[in-house]
Parts: sequence; structure tokens; C-alpha cells
Amino acid sequence: MDTVNLLAYAALAVYLARLWMKRNKAVRSVGKLPGPTTLLEPTTLLSNLLPRIPFISNGTVRELATGYADFAAVGYDAYAHKHVWPEPGVTLYVADPDMIKEITTYRSRFPKPVWKYGAISFFGKNIVASEGEDWKRYRKISAPAFSESNSRLVWDETSRVVYDLIDNVWKRADTVHIDHVLEVTLPIALFTISAASFGRCMTFTEELESPPGFTMNFKDALRIASENVIIKLSVPKSALCLTQRYREVDLAYNELERYMTQMIHSRRQLDEKEERHDLFSSLLDAADRDTESERKLQDSELIGNTFIFLLAGHETAAHTLAFCFALLALYPDKQEKLFQNTKDVISSLGHSPGYDDMSQFTYSIAVFYETLRIRPSIPTIPKYSAEDTALNVKGADGQTTTIPVPKGTEIEFHVPGLHNNPRYWDRPDEFRPERFLGEYNKDAFLPFSGGPRACVGRRFAETEAVALLTIFISQYRVSVKEDPKYAAETHEQCRARILKTTTNNITAIPVQIPLTFDRRM
Repeated sequence: MDTVNLLAYAALAVYLARLWMKRNKAVRSVGKLPGPTTLLEPTTLLSNLLPRIPFISNGTVRELATGYADFAAVGYDAYAHKHVWPEPGVTLYVADPDMIKEITTYRSRFPKPVWKYGAISFFGKNIVASEGEDWKRYRKISAPAFSESNSRLVWDETSRVVYDLIDNVWKRADTVHIDHVLEVTLPIALFTISAASFGRCMTFTEELESPPGFTMNFKDALRIASENVIIKLSVPKSALCLTQRYREVDLAYNELERYMTQMIHSRRQLDEKEERHDLFSSLLDAADRDTESERKLQDSELIGNTFIFLLAGHETAAHTLAFCFALLALYPDKQEKLFQNTKDVISSLGHSPGYDDMSQFTYSIAVFYETLRIRPSIPTIPKYSAEDTALNVKGADGQTTTIPVPKGTEIEFHVPGLHNNPRYWDRPDEFRPERFLGEYNKDAFLPFSGGPRACVGRRFAETEAVALLTIFISQYRVSVKEDPKYAAETHEQCRARILKTTTNNITAIPVQIPLTFDRRM
């Protein structure tokens, strides 16, 4: 063996030895808390793109696939996932509601790792990718935009869009077969968010021309941008010219930014401000009224925050609504309860239901919550420890153990683990909306995050879901589309197929949900 090869092997051996020593140090830093070891850090894009390979990668949507199983295996409601590359360390996964509540309450000790969200700031700084004073400023301006008036607009627009589909696309057909229910929920969510966020109404059948100076109409720009976020986030700007699809996505984002900039200028130039309740107008008005802040909201920040609400309100909402339909199709007895509740409420009202009647549709919101418990939109929520500290974690026996949490430790709220923790959820594998009709541990339910950083758009999502379910289930019965290929499958096999999930490293995505809608007579 020549000297060069010998030196190379020696350098590699030293490098691996140092990695292993750092890994052992990281393991000791969290005391005796058990957990798996992989080569790749579990939160990296590479680890999520690869399938699960023992000791190598965690795999795609492992959190959704395993639920509480990993915690049951270690005997604690938290575990320490050790990794070696790109830097040896420990990621603390948590499914303990008390532990999560402490972390969300003490934000200075456990801030958000904003460096992980830098990629979604391409339009401008925003409420998701910020901490500290910037976050407070964005929250102060954003929260009032999600007003009762905006929620009423969400209900009205969701209803308009759903009836547009039923009347003008389905033509009130007795039976409608859908190969993938996202074909229904994606445009509904898009048209609703367009009206409720931008004040621009869309329909299924309209054909739009590009206005002077634009090469893509607003509807297409909004759709392409919101459905191709992962391309915008993962493909370098210099590579966006390489394929037709990349060029189309790049154009959509450029056009969408130009549309929003034009909307800012045109609405500021109005002599008389008309009363508008869409998010964009409310954010613009709040920013222009905010004369006390040392630094006013820049137009790029206004656009950046509006896009974040678009991102959350389109694909995330569409995926959850798709899972709602899937679960109702899989459990016809629960669908019948929803129908009876909806029918009884509508009969008692004596008029078409509106936003003011939303609180009476108790089973609708229970179905929505139970769907989010089973298929949370965001499987993990990241934090990190800003100082050397300690946390208490429950064991299988219910006893509490104190574990050290060194400065810099990454922490992930394991939402599927929390939502399937049998300590707080009876028979967690079952679809039982009734669990949300009575008392339940609200700290063990985390679909919208928790603490001061909880999602400001929660009411928006709830309103859209209840309006959609109210109309659809009152008029159509939903079932899994028949396919001879699956004639012999059991209910458990059918459920596994229909609820199969992937991810774009942002949100949980249904793979294929074929459904049939039969009109109720």
C-alpha cells in the first residue's frame, strides 16, 4: 500500500473516530433517555427523501406511520434520536403534553429554529420564519386580520365555491366518481383562499385572460405557485430554467409577486377606502395604520406574510379536507351521524346555514378535529434549547423522570405520537369523532401548534371545513370507489390503502383517495 493511500485511510479512521466520540458525548448529554441511532440526522431533507433504512435514515413520514409505537418501545413519552451526520448530536422527540406545554410556554428557553425556515422567506420576512421582536410585530398586525368578518367571508366563499362545483361542474349528477379526492379539495381550497386572502373570486368554469403586462393570469399563477412550493424551495434559482415545468413555476412566482405588488399600489391609491375583509386588505390597512412602530411593515413583508397564509390555507387545508372525506367514506356509521346532525340543525334553522350558525354543527367540527388527530397536517414541530436546562418526562409507569437538555439540543414535537398516546386517547387507532363532543385533554391535541405561537389561522381552517362538510354531506353520500382489483381486501387493508400518506417535507399528503359521491334523494 503506497503512502498516499495509507494517509487517506488513516485520515478517514481519525475522522470516523472523532464522529463516534462526538456521538457518544451527545448520547451522554441527555442522560439515560433511550432512543434509536441513525447515520443521518432525522430532520434533514435527505433523511426524509430516503426510505427507512435501519441505522441509516429515518424514512419518509415515519412519524405518521409509527404513531406512538416508538415511544411505547422505549417506555417513555420522549426519546433521544442519536445521529452521526452531518454533525453528531441528539434530537429529542416528545409526545408528552406537559413537556410540550412547558416548552411552548417558556419561549425564551425553547425558541423556534428560524434558520430552518429561511427558504420560505423568498417573498419577504414573515411570521413563520421569525422570532423575537420581528415575530411580535408580525403577530400584532396579522392576528386582527383573522377577524369575525373574515371568518364570515370564509364561510360565504366556501359555500359559493362548493355550490359552483355541484351545480356547474357536476350538474347535480346522481353519481360522481373521483379518482383522487384532491381533484375536488385542491381547487375548493384554492378558490376559497383566493377570495378570503386576496378578495379575488374564482369559479370552476371561468376562462381568464392575462391582463396587459402579464403573461399568466392570476388564477393560474396562484394555483401553480401554491401547488409547487417544494420546487421553489429545493431547486436553485440558477436551475429553474432547465425544464419546462421549472420555468413555469418560476414564472408563476414572479407573476404572483407582481400581482400582489400591483394590488398594494392600487388599493393604496383609492380615494375612498371600500370596506374589505380579505386578509391582504386587512394586513395592508393594519400596516398603514401602524404609525407607532419604529419600523413599518415593508411591502416585501406584507407579501411574504400573505404568501405564508396562502401556503397554509391551500395545500394544507386541501389535504386535511381530503382525509376528512376518506375517513367518512371508510366509516359510514360516522358519516350517517354527521348527516343526521347536519339535517337536524338545518331543519331547526329554517334557512340556509351561515357563519352565525356554525357553532350548532358540533359533529362537523368533531369530524374535522378527529381527522386532524389521525392525520395531522404537520407531523413534527421543531424547537431547540437556548440554554442548558432540564425537562420532566413520563415513563410507562406514569412516573416522572428528569432529563438534562443541553444548550443547542434540537427538539421535535412528535404530533402523531402525541395524538396516539393511549394515556390521553382511548382506543387511539379508531376513528371516533365523539371524543371531541365532550371533555378531552386539549394539551394532548396539537394540530395548530400551541402556546403563543399557535396558528393564527385556526378559525379560518375550522370555518372552511364546517361549511364544506355541511353542504357536501347534506347532499351527497360518500363511499370508497369500487375497484375489482381490491374486491377481496379487508376493512383494515382498505383503510391502509386509502389513508396512505407521503410528504413534501412540509405537510402530510394523501397518496390516492378514490371516492364516489352519490346524491341523497
